Amino acid sequence: MTVIDAHQHFWMTGRGDYGWLTQESGDLYRDFLPDDLLPLMRKTGVDGTILVQAAPTVAETQFLLGIANDHDFVKGVVGWIDFESPTVWDDLDQLADHEKLVGLRPMIQDIADDDWMMSEHIVHAFEALTSYGLTFDALTYTRHLKNLELLIDRHPEMRVVIDHASKPQIADGAYAEWAANMRLLAETTTAYCKLSGLVTEAGDNWTIDDLRPYTDRLLETFGPERLIWGSDWPVCTRVASYEKWYETTLELIGGDEQVRAAIFGENAIRAYCL
Repeated sequence: MTVIDAHQHFWMTGRGDYGWLTQESGDLYRDFLPDDLLPLMRKTGVDGTILVQAAPTVAETQFLLGIANDHDFVKGVVGWIDFESPTVWDDLDQLADHEKLVGLRPMIQDIADDDWMMSEHIVHAFEALTSYGLTFDALTYTRHLKNLELLIDRHPEMRVVIDHASKPQIADGAYAEWAANMRLLAETTTAYCKLSGLVTEAGDNWTIDDLRPYTDRLLETFGPERLIWGSDWPVCTRVASYEKWYETTLELIGGDEQVRAAIFGENAIRAYCL
């Protein structure tokens, strides 16, 4: 099967546009670049990746597209533009000709206004994204999910991927509200959902049994045809190695080869039109 890691990052600390990445970030506070990831991909049999933005700047998106130009294993880039800019169509036009730009991701989790995505003054940004055939990566928490359903209803032609299963608070045992809202999204929209970032939300001492209720709910509601595997490397290395998360996912989803092929590659190819 073709294996696509649908969520990984590269960064260079010297760029200076990662507001969240500081010396307090510990082992994450260093450069992570293709030569760091390639040995991990070879070890696990990963064929290609989707490279996702980590800074809210167009400059970082251009930096990532440059990496994608130089490395064939990067099959697509999910970038960033300012959704609030009055020139969003022109801004996107400068990026959209790049064949490896496959999506956009505003960093909703860092925006103070939980209703931001429903603001009238950014409707044109979602219209532009959809017009250019790009995918919207939704970086959300549980508290955003009701608005996300409304947003998808407003833009029914927009392809949507929910990052990190909307970051359920696994370490705190929070489940019911997240599970109910994810079921509603699965039943009322065509959104995809990433099996990524869950070990980070489970914390340092996570076990597979901590994760299983969440992945079981996702398999039940989104089904294997709308789940997409991603490593969230190098963020995942806070609590798990690349190989450990890969192997854990295999165990969580079971041994059916068709299910594995869909979650580990086929769905990403569809969701991002690779």
